[in-house]
Amino acid sequence: MTVVSGLIRVMERAARKAGQRLRRDFGEVEHLQVSRKGPADFVSRADQASERTLYDELRAARPDWGFVLEEGGIIEGDPTKPRWIIDPLDGTSNFLHGIPHFAISIAAQEPRLDGNGWGDVIAGLIYQPITDESFWAEKARGAWLHDRRLRVSGRRHLDESLIATGIPFAGHGDTLEWQKIYAALAPQVAGIRRFGAAALDMAWVASGRYEGFWESNLKPWDTAAGCLLVREAGGFVSDWRGVSQPVCDVQVLAGNDALHSRLHKILAGALKD
Repeated sequence: MTVVSGLIRVMERAARKAGQRLRRDFGEVEHLQVSRKGPADFVSRADQASERTLYDELRAARPDWGFVLEEGGIIEGDPTKPRWIIDPLDGTSNFLHGIPHFAISIAAQEPRLDGNGWGDVIAGLIYQPITDESFWAEKARGAWLHDRRLRVSGRRHLDESLIATGIPFAGHGDTLEWQKIYAALAPQVAGIRRFGAAALDMAWVASGRYEGFWESNLKPWDTAAGCLLVREAGGFVSDWRGVSQPVCDVQVLAGNDALHSRLHKILAGALKD
């Protein structure tokens, strides 16, 4: 049994507190005030309440750390200390439609040693309130589901593999780009899934439920924790060029150790046409 660090305990305590309210509000969404942020992009009081709870809990535990918040934007902290990257409700559309597939995502990112911007994600946690699953990882300490060590899938053949994606929708993403990738990949794999919560897609790659995942036009709060989870579980995360960044968001390709390079080759080939 692994010894959970103080940092992960802080993150899990905050996520569970915010998750309690999300569980309570789930199924009662018709009573929640909902507004538009943009085309097909919604924010509910549940998002806002979850973010406020996370902010209050994490600020109390690490008062000099900054924040990157989906709703609240960037809040500067001590530039020599890490910052939190938070998605208070990944899968908002699922939540608002009564679909029990959504999560809270929290990551801690450290500043670069030279003081020029931000470096590695040192801890990440993705919490699914409905199933009470807490996926977490720390840099160089592995990835875990509660106290069980996670490893990416051992499948080595595409025709046995499930791949997750996010499909472009009104006002979001490049539909033609996605269609090219799908057309190249779909005939070679066992199935492609679109469940509507990128953080959970990446957690499921880390836990071996999926062999890979691709999506574009995401934000750091969607993927920061997931990138670390996949890597600490033995997988790889890159952009479309195959370049690995601490947080891949504009372009994300995640896969197990056996298939990431093959998925990248297919994706890159599709986009050359």
